[in-house]
Amino acid sequence: MHRSLRIVLTFLLCCSLVPAQPKLSPLYRASLVQAAPGKLVDLIAAYQQHFARAGQTPLWMRHSQGDRWDLLILEPMGSYSEYFSAERMASRERQDPGWEQRRKPLVAWEEDVFVTGAAEADVRKAFSGAGFFHVEMFRALAGRQSDLLREREMENAYSKAIGQPENLIFVRDQGASWDSFTIGCFRDLKHYASSADVPAERTQAAAKSAGFESPAAIGPYLRQFIADHHDTLAVAIR
Repeated sequence: MHRSLRIVLTFLLCCSLVPAQPKLSPLYRASLVQAAPGKLVDLIAAYQQHFARAGQTPLWMRHSQGDRWDLLILEPMGSYSEYFSAERMASRERQDPGWEQRRKPLVAWEEDVFVTGAAEADVRKAFSGAGFFHVEMFRALAGRQSDLLREREMENAYSKAIGQPENLIFVRDQGASWDSFTIGCFRDLKHYASSADVPAERTQAAAKSAGFESPAAIGPYLRQFIADHHDTLAVAIR
């Protein structure tokens, strides 16, 4: 009996020493698509038809001003093995046969970046009430990727403290060269601009609590970590 107890205790001790497996972050395919000249309306209509045939509720937006892309499409993947499995690829083709052949003549330029981000339910919740978006895409300086992500988290703390929505943060896994990008989801342009109405004493306190010297120091603090930075304002597609 004592020997059996020692075996059980040894087994439990070994189990306690095995490190817990890290929880995998949700994976997304972010597609940036520029329409062929004069084809934006046709491209949007084609995507809407495609999503309807596939039974998908898309996470997407249309460029208003800023970067070169016209559409940003965020597609939950599950995992690479699931998304690119023969079964899933065949299923996508069955849902909308010939989709790529119809889509490509409407596209002038595109790139994909595969990213990890928030849970799909949280992303959908943020998108559901949004009509206006602020997208910031970053290439970090060498070795400063983690510093950049920490800065984005600090900005989220600042936004929360002044009553603004926190950004959705996405981190590159592979694909295009962006190291990370964030999406701010707002009801409309007025909501996006409402931070200008926050009293100076509140913004100063919020900046300090988030780790910045002041609201004016947020931009310069960010720029010490980045090699390239693209801003885009976008609107929801209904």
